[in-house]
Amino acid sequence: MATPGFWSHQEKAQATVAELKSLSTIVKPMEEALASAEDLNTMIEMADEDPSFARELPGELSRLEKRVADLKLKALLSGPHDGAGAIMTINARDGGTDANDWAEMLLRMYTQWAQKNGYTVELLDRQDNDEAGINSASIAIRGPMAYGYLRGETGIHRLVRISPFNSEGKRQTSFAAVDVSPEITNETEIVIDEDDVREDTFRASGAGGQHVNKTSSAIRLTHMPSGIVVQCQNERSQHKNRAMAWKMLRARLARIEDEKREAEEMAKYQKQAKTGFGSQIRNYFLHPDQRVKDARTKYSVGNFQAVLDGEIQEFLDSFLRWKAGQVE
Repeated sequence: MATPGFWSHQEKAQATVAELKSLSTIVKPMEEALASAEDLNTMIEMADEDPSFARELPGELSRLEKRVADLKLKALLSGPHDGAGAIMTINARDGGTDANDWAEMLLRMYTQWAQKNGYTVELLDRQDNDEAGINSASIAIRGPMAYGYLRGETGIHRLVRISPFNSEGKRQTSFAAVDVSPEITNETEIVIDEDDVREDTFRASGAGGQHVNKTSSAIRLTHMPSGIVVQCQNERSQHKNRAMAWKMLRARLARIEDEKREAEEMAKYQKQAKTGFGSQIRNYFLHPDQRVKDARTKYSVGNFQAVLDGEIQEFLDSFLRWKAGQVE
């Protein structure tokens, strides 16, 4: 990073900085754990002579065990793209206006989680619903191991509550689909034949002043062999929207490659994990009682509002442990 001209190529420089941060999240805790182990050995030796050190041993041992447990969890983030940023798309599914509202609630939940953990969030695309909430939205979450932590969020999220949009106060079940892909760099080899991609331009919608109604700056790409559709309209420049849309497409195709590798790995153990874009992965209940339960790991909490405020780290960690347990 100290090399002259390092910052001349911004994208490459930022990728290097991101890689440094990802490595630091592993190396620094490892160094701290090793230092703690040395301190513990010293304390054990001194405890023979001074009982006060013996009294401190249980607390020091507990701290070391926690550090080792955290390192074991981070060791599960070993996929080829786990250190990358995450591109997340949220789509409202069945449930009418409630589903649109639910999709926006999930968008806020993931944004809150990212901000609480020091990640940056960039809005790539947002399609507002006429009545309430959103039809869809795409965001980029950038920071150490963002994709590694969030990749298990891909799937259907189900909400059960008394509908605020129903005058009779009836219970409503709503669904939203979350899709997470790695934000890969241009150096990552994902081959796409441009003849396989159809590009459509359209006028951006939503906030943005008069500009959005005057120019067809929004870009939609359709990868015909896979059926993948991505779009970006957040930038005013059509050129920038096109570049980001291609980045999103490459990310989706990279995730498909990851899923193929995982399927081959699971086939060795004659197991198939119930994960993926079409699988229902988590239930959120506001009625008759408040709780959130993961359908795969069975991990649950009783504080619905805390989860919606971004307190989802335990769900992410429990998924990593569950996934690792499937190949043991």
